Amino acid sequence: MRYAIRMLLAAAILFLFPLSGNRVFGQEPKSQTAQTKDELKLYAQSAVLMDGVTGRILYGKNEGQIRPMASTTKIMTCIIALEYGNLEDTVTASQNAASQPKVHLGVRKGETFLLKDLLYSLMLESHNDSAMMIAEHVGGSREGFAELMNQKARDLGCRDTYFITPNGLDASEEKDGQVRAHSTTAADLARIMNYCIGQSPKKKEFLEITGTQSYFFHNQEGKRSFSCSNHNALLSMMSGAFSGKTGFTGGAGYTYVGSVSDEGRTYTIALLGCGWPPHKTYKWSDARMLLQYGMDRFHYREVYKEPSLPDIEVKGGIASSGRLEDPVSVFCTLGEEEKSLKLLLADEEKVTVQTQIQKELTAPVYQGQAVGTIIYRLNGEAVKTYPVYAAGEVKRLTLPWCVKRILSRYLTMDGPGEILPSA
Repeated sequence: MRYAIRMLLAAAILFLFPLSGNRVFGQEPKSQTAQTKDELKLYAQSAVLMDGVTGRILYGKNEGQIRPMASTTKIMTCIIALEYGNLEDTVTASQNAASQPKVHLGVRKGETFLLKDLLYSLMLESHNDSAMMIAEHVGGSREGFAELMNQKARDLGCRDTYFITPNGLDASEEKDGQVRAHSTTAADLARIMNYCIGQSPKKKEFLEITGTQSYFFHNQEGKRSFSCSNHNALLSMMSGAFSGKTGFTGGAGYTYVGSVSDEGRTYTIALLGCGWPPHKTYKWSDARMLLQYGMDRFHYREVYKEPSLPDIEVKGGIASSGRLEDPVSVFCTLGEEEKSLKLLLADEEKVTVQTQIQKELTAPVYQGQAVGTIIYRLNGEAVKTYPVYAAGEVKRLTLPWCVKRILSRYLTMDGPGEILPSA
C-alpha cells in the first residue's frame, strides 16, 4: 500500500512539475540559443526560415537547439562528393556498404557503380548503402569522409554541427574525451543548404541532381537496373520549390531542408523533430506555412543612400595651394563597388546607416588610403560595409620643403616691400 502511495505521489510531482528543456544525446541546451515566439505554431521542435542569399534568419523556433537531423545529412554528403570526387568515377561496394540498413539500394559486395548514379540514388531515394559507398570512395573511409564533412561545416561557420555518418543514421562517438552525437541545428542546416544551392563551385550539379523527379541507371556490370523517384514532395506541391531533402530516424523524427524561389527572392527552410509516425505529413504543413509566411511578409527594398562625406583635416601636411597659411584637408570617396543595396525586409523593419570616418589624419596621406567605413545595420547587426578612401594625396610638410619655399618666394620678390609687411 505504501509503495502504491509513493508511486502515485511521484507521478503527481512529474505531472505538476515536468522536466523542462530538451537534451539531445546528453548535451545541455546552449544558454545563448536564440528563441523566437512560435506565432506560426509549427509542429517542428526546431525550425528556421532563412534568406537564401544573405543567410539572415527571418523566422526561428529553437533554431539554435542541437538535434539529430537524419537524412538531411545527405545534402552535405552530396556536396562533398561533388567537390572532391569525379562523377565518372567507378565506385565498388564494400561489405560495410552492402550491409547498411534500409532505406537502401540493395548493393552487393564487389558490385560497381558510377559515382554520378549513386548521387541520384542518395538524393532522390535516400539510399543508405549508396551514402556509405560514396563516403568510402571519396574519403577513403567513413571516418575520413566525416572529417571532410566536419571541416566544411567549420568553414561555413556551423559550430553546432557534428557529422559521424554519411547517411544520417543516429550515432554517437567519443571525441576528445567527450561524447559527440551526429547532430546539427535548424540554423546550421539551413546555412549548409544555402552553401549547396548558391555558394559551392558545384552548385549547378547539386541543383541538377536534387531537382530531378526521376532517374534510371544500371550497375557497371550491366546486370541490374535501378529507378529512383524524388521523395521531395515540395517540388510538385509548391511553385518555385527547386531543391531539398527529407529525413527520418527514430531519434530525429521527421526532418526536412529545402529551398524555394519566388519573385526573385530565395528562401531556405529547415525543420527538425517535425513529428513521429504516423505524422509523416507534418513537415509539408510546416514547410508551406513557413514559406508562405516569408513570401507574404518579406520583400526586397532598396536601402542604399548616397552619403554626404566630409573633408578630413590633415595635420603636418602641405595645402594644395602651396600656401603655409591655408588649411590642409583631403576629400573622401567610396570605392568602385555598386552603389546599391537591396535587402529582404518586412514592412516594419528599418535599416540604420552608421558613418565612421576619421576626424583627423597625419601627413603623408595617399590617394586610395582607407579613412573610414559606412555601415548599414539591421536589428543592430551589420549587413553591409562600404569602405571610405582618401580621394587625393597630401604630402608631409618638411623643413627642406619650407626652406625651398621661402627661398623661391624671396628670389621672385621685387624689393623690400615684397618681403616686409606694410605698416
